Parts: sequence; structure tokens; C-alpha cells
Amino acid sequence: MSPDHQATRESSRVALVTCDLFPSLWDDDFPLRDALLARGVQAAAVRWDDPTVDWAGFDLAMLRSPWDYVPRRADFVAWAHRVPRLFNPADIVEWNTDKRYLADLAALGVPVTPTTFVAPGETWTPPAAGEWVVKPTVSAGSQDTGRYALPTQASLAAAHVARLTAAGRTAMIQPYLTAVDTEGETALLFFAAPGGPLTFSHAARKGPMLTGPDEGKIDPGSEDISARVPTAADLAVAQKALAAVPGGPARLLYARVDVITGPSGDPLLLELELTEPSLFLRTAPGAADRLADAVVARL
Repeated sequence: MSPDHQATRESSRVALVTCDLFPSLWDDDFPLRDALLARGVQAAAVRWDDPTVDWAGFDLAMLRSPWDYVPRRADFVAWAHRVPRLFNPADIVEWNTDKRYLADLAALGVPVTPTTFVAPGETWTPPAAGEWVVKPTVSAGSQDTGRYALPTQASLAAAHVARLTAAGRTAMIQPYLTAVDTEGETALLFFAAPGGPLTFSHAARKGPMLTGPDEGKIDPGSEDISARVPTAADLAVAQKALAAVPGGPARLLYARVDVITGPSGDPLLLELELTEPSLFLRTAPGAADRLADAVVARL
């Protein structure tokens, strides 16, 4: 690294964007903060809705834990479009914070968990049997998400959907896949390689969270998280999902792709997290350093 680049890096300011629920960051991001500080970068936790912040004063803003945006998504998206050097970019934030993006990915051939969307003014008739998950298309941290066994809990599931749509929200209904309770979900983390493309970093197993009807809570520490080695099929689904990102994956600083084994034994995409996902940096040695290097390369 040249002396000029070293000096530029050490004068750089990076905003790690959070909210007043976690003013000092969610602790999963402490390793990233520390890795940036160790590289001489001035990294600070900053609330996305702090009206006193001069976002132009930062060389880069990185979304981390702005998890209170859900009831104010329009404000959040408008804010994202005003922030220079935001990662991931504002148009990705706008697309990815509404889970109707899953329909876009399915249309492009990505194997997505079957999903039914119910918009305000529409009605939904519960299936005759099975276990189903109901949640809004705009949510974070499993907020307003519930699991229902039909037909026993059909009225509760229907009431959940009706409650969401009456509030002007779009509901989404997916089958509860039994692999959640056995092998769990697989979260695949990708970081931009310095000067190169988005590259696989590590993976984590996510254990089950939903036990019944929704309670509308955010508890990012409630998941059972452990290290995992993904299968070749998991990686193939993740790469297919990333290739379908609007504008291409080269613009991304980070991505988390959540997959789960479907009834056929093949992995299905659950979510493509490009806005504010937990990155499970503590589950893999060197993960925080790889991400810090990706950030530094963008300065």
C-alpha cells in the first residue's frame, strides 16, 4: 500500500448505520468495528434517523442494524437515497426491504420457497392442512411473524393475514418446511473481494425460532447460530440468486443468502438479505477481517 493510500485510509470516516434500539451496534458487528479501527479507519455507530448527522461527512456508510425502520419504510428508503456512498446502494435497499422481491427471483428461475402474497383489499382462504408461516412483506427480525398448524389454527392464521392487510400491509404465506426443525436453515455470507467480485466468506446454521402465532417482537439474539459448511447445491442456489440481483451483484459490498432443504431434498431460497442482515461474524475466523478489507477497498 502506498503512503498516500495509507494516509487516505487513516483519515477515512465510515458510518456503521444502526438505530436507537442498538445505539452502539448489535454485538455481532463489534468485530467489524474493531477490525476497521485496527486498520486506522474512523468507524462510528450512527443512527439512520439522527437529524443532526451530516452524511456527506462520511466517506462510506454501511447499513448494519437499522432495525426500527419497518413502520417507517418510506422514510427509510427516502433517507437511503439521500446518503452518498451507501452500501448496499439505495435502489437495492428499496427493492430488498419488501419481500415481494422473491416473486422477481422466482420469475428468473431461482428456486424460491413457494410464497403466496395477499395485498390490502384481498382475501386469503387458509389451506386445508399443513403448517404455514404468515408474515408481512416488510419486516425485520421475525417481527409480526407466526407459525400455524392447520386446520386447528386456521382462524388464527386468517386473522393474522387480515390484521396485516387491514393495516395496509401485504402479507405473505409460506409452507413451514420441516427441515427448519432438523438441519435448520443455512445462511451463506458473501463479501466483496478487494478489487474483485462478491466472494463466499462463510456459512452459519440458523436454528428454529417460530413456535406458534406471532408476538410481533424483535429479538435478534434468540436464534441458535453455529458454524456450518454449505453443500455445493446450497452454493449453487446462492450464486443463482445473487446473479439475479437488479444491476448485478458487483455493486454489493455484502450479501446473506438463506436457504433450506425443501421437500424434494434440494435447497430452496428463503431470503436474499442485502440490506441489514446479521452477518454472523463470530462464527468464522477471519470473517470480520475479510469484511473490513472489503470496506477499506471501497474507500
